[in-house]
Amino acid sequence: MGNEPLLVGDLILCEILQGARTEIHARTLEEELRKFEIVPMLNPELAVTAAKNYRVLRSEGVTIRKTIDLIIGTFCIAFKHTLLHDDRDFGPMQTHLGLKTAL
Repeated sequence: MGNEPLLVGDLILCEILQGARTEIHARTLEEELRKFEIVPMLNPELAVTAAKNYRVLRSEGVTIRKTIDLIIGTFCIAFKHTLLHDDRDFGPMQTHLGLKTAL
């Protein structure tokens, strides 16, 4: 991944651990993810900004399917983080809101 520092948002940690196949798998995933900085991703101001971003995208004819994706994208935009992802909901945020992504 180069020399860029990585961080994991608490919401992303939750999503990944939800997908664990077993408790052992979940513990292993959590242990590995805790090697990175884990940060909170939502506060009242960011919630308002995420809602505004949703309305901006809706006015462009785009509906984001999952609120959590909207929060993650808004967090990355607000704090100028590059998002590593594999989710089609982030494409419109890149196009219309300036989200930076890594492939």
